[in-house]
Amino acid sequence: MHKGKGYRAALERFDREHLYAPAEAVELVKEMARAKFDETVELAVRLGVDPRKADQIVRGTLTLPSGTGKTARVVAFAAGEAAAEARAAGADEVGADDLVARVESGFLDFDVAIATPDLMGQVGKLGRILGPRGLMPNPKTGTVTTDVGKAVTEFKGGRVEYRTDKVGNVHVGVGKVSFDRAQLLANVHAVIEELVRAKPAAAKGKYLRAVTLSSTMGPGVHIDPTHARDLEEELAASA
Repeated sequence: MHKGKGYRAALERFDREHLYAPAEAVELVKEMARAKFDETVELAVRLGVDPRKADQIVRGTLTLPSGTGKTARVVAFAAGEAAAEARAAGADEVGADDLVARVESGFLDFDVAIATPDLMGQVGKLGRILGPRGLMPNPKTGTVTTDVGKAVTEFKGGRVEYRTDKVGNVHVGVGKVSFDRAQLLANVHAVIEELVRAKPAAAKGKYLRAVTLSSTMGPGVHIDPTHARDLEEELAASA
C-alpha cells in the first residue's frame, strides 16, 4: 500500500524496532500526526491467548478516564418504559421490530447497540450482520441489560468495548491526538490494567506480548510490554 510523504517522514523520526516507554510513545505519536483532522489514537495489544478456545476469549467494557474524544452513536433495541428510558438518556435510535427491520435493510450508522433481554429473540436474527462488525449486543459487555438508560449514558460518556480478534489482538481507541499527554497516558493505563484484570485463567506464558500505539494515519510505535503497566510515575509527572 502506498504511503504518503508525511508517513514516510514520520518513519525517519523514530526507531521502528525500539521498545519505548509509554510516555515516549505518546509523545512520538502526537508529534508524528500530521493529518488535517484530529486523528484517533489507537492502542493495539497482542495477548498470549488462543481466541479459538472459548475460555481464552478476552472481552468486556471499560470507561476511559479521559473519554474517547467523540460521542458514540448508540442505538437501543427496547420497547415500552425501557424505550422511553433509552430516549431520555440520549440514544440516537430506539425501536424494537422496526429497528431490527431497518438494520436488516442496511442501517448500520451506529457505534454501539444495546438491547433489553426480552428483545434478544428478534435481535438474534441480526447476528450475521452485527456479529462480524463487533456490534452484536452481549451480556458480557453490558450491552444486553434491563437498565438501558444507564447503559446508553455510559457508552455515550466514554465507555468502550474490547475483544480479542481471531489472532489474539485487542484494539481500543484511547483518545484523540489533540488530547494532552496526561489524558492519553491515563487512558492507556486504564486499558492495560483492564486487560490484565481480564486475563483468562487458562492463559499460560507471557500475557502482554506486544503493545503498539499509533494515530489514524501514523506509524505504530512499540511500547515495551514489560513496562506497559509502569505508568503511575509517568502519570504523576504529566499531572
